[in-house]
Amino acid sequence: MDYGRFLVLSLGTGTAKSEEKYDAEEAAKWGVLGWLTSDNSTPLVDVFTEASGDMIDLHISTVFQALRCEENYLRIQDDTLTRALSSVDVATKENLENLVKVGEKLLKKPLSRVNLDSGVFEPADEMTNEKALIKMAKLLSREKHLRDSRSPIGKAAPPK
Repeated sequence: MDYGRFLVLSLGTGTAKSEEKYDAEEAAKWGVLGWLTSDNSTPLVDVFTEASGDMIDLHISTVFQALRCEENYLRIQDDTLTRALSSVDVATKENLENLVKVGEKLLKKPLSRVNLDSGVFEPADEMTNEKALIKMAKLLSREKHLRDSRSPIGKAAPPK
């Protein structure tokens, strides 16, 4: 499979600051119910969800970096959210407006890639997430036009 032909855009929903969400000393005392529900959250679900997303990102990053086509994979994720902002079920007007602000700030942050040795996101270059998205959009648009030009359906006259 020619992974160099793939263009992958992955937009995360954001996660809470890992170091603030759960306390190891407190979690060590949890029983079964504590792992299922603690302080209006679901620690066990959170652990599996975050681990799953991290593993997928690490795997895809590894493949694209190993094939020297890492610019074909763009992952944008904010992992600095506070409790209310990281919750998927707080749909208050105030929280939604705050999420818009988070997204706007995220666009201005430097593009990051996962360091394959540490598993930590690090700034990749001088490009911002906004510029990386624009670059990816241009690549996707160019690819779409190329595919349309090669397709018998794409060459047909548009319907009236």
